[in-house]
Amino acid sequence: MKSPFSELLTDREREIVQMLAEGESNKEIASKLCISVKTVETHRATIMRKLDINSIVELVHYAIRNQLVEA
Repeated sequence: MKSPFSELLTDREREIVQMLAEGESNKEIASKLCISVKTVETHRATIMRKLDINSIVELVHYAIRNQLVEA
């Protein structure tokens, strides 16, 4: 079952949520996606605002509930 919030995220934002939930750092994500760390930080802030999430723990729970990562 997909969360209605999932529809708020772009493909890139979902990709970043998945990588964050898998424990990758902003620097690792930036390197893998060939973007700057600042861009990753901006995506992360936007994702958390869109989903009304206040911590990385909540973001990981979101990713698991929405099957972006396996528990």
